[in-house]
Amino acid sequence: MSTLSLWQINLLPWYAFAAYWAVTALRVKRTKAAESTGNRAGTMLPMILAFLLLFSNQLTFGPLGRRFVPADFRVAYAGILLTWLGVAVAIWARNCLGQYWSARVTLKEDHRLIQSGPYAYIRHPIYTGMLVGATGTALVAGEWRGLLAVGVMLVAHSGKARREEAMLSAEFGAEYTEYRRRTGFLFPRLSRVDPGAEKGPLQAESEHLG
Repeated sequence: MSTLSLWQINLLPWYAFAAYWAVTALRVKRTKAAESTGNRAGTMLPMILAFLLLFSNQLTFGPLGRRFVPADFRVAYAGILLTWLGVAVAIWARNCLGQYWSARVTLKEDHRLIQSGPYAYIRHPIYTGMLVGATGTALVAGEWRGLLAVGVMLVAHSGKARREEAMLSAEFGAEYTEYRRRTGFLFPRLSRVDPGAEKGPLQAESEHLG
């Protein structure tokens, strides 16, 4: 019986990711409001490109097929670790969302603002997990196409996350404003925010990745 290659080991969490998404997508609440088809396409098309760059051997022409890291098993193992970690975070976050998850920017019936699990620290941990996982896979592949895939994914997820925040802010008002103040966008805040502290004019929230 042949052993799995490093690339195959790296793919295992992505298979688990796809299977979990497919099963749990069947158990979600009905949609109350959703983004436009154009905005949805603006996320889906870049994500399709990102996954093709990351997993397909067809997009290896020119500089895309050149290595940005040496073909070293230690680099590959580090990438595998990142992939497993990232996908685990994404699945954990998806589990916390439960019936309120959607593949597109939506509000569900009786929508609740989830603030448990990774959402206690990050507003968009599913995207964070996918980006970390994609970075790990890019290290395993070792080619520039992988880094380009991560960049495309970052742009797509950042745009979608901002549209989600606009919709949630309109729905939850001050509750969401407070939630944004004490959590990071894609990564946890480096400094702890005191919920009882009064904000001054120089403490206005900035939009940044983290």
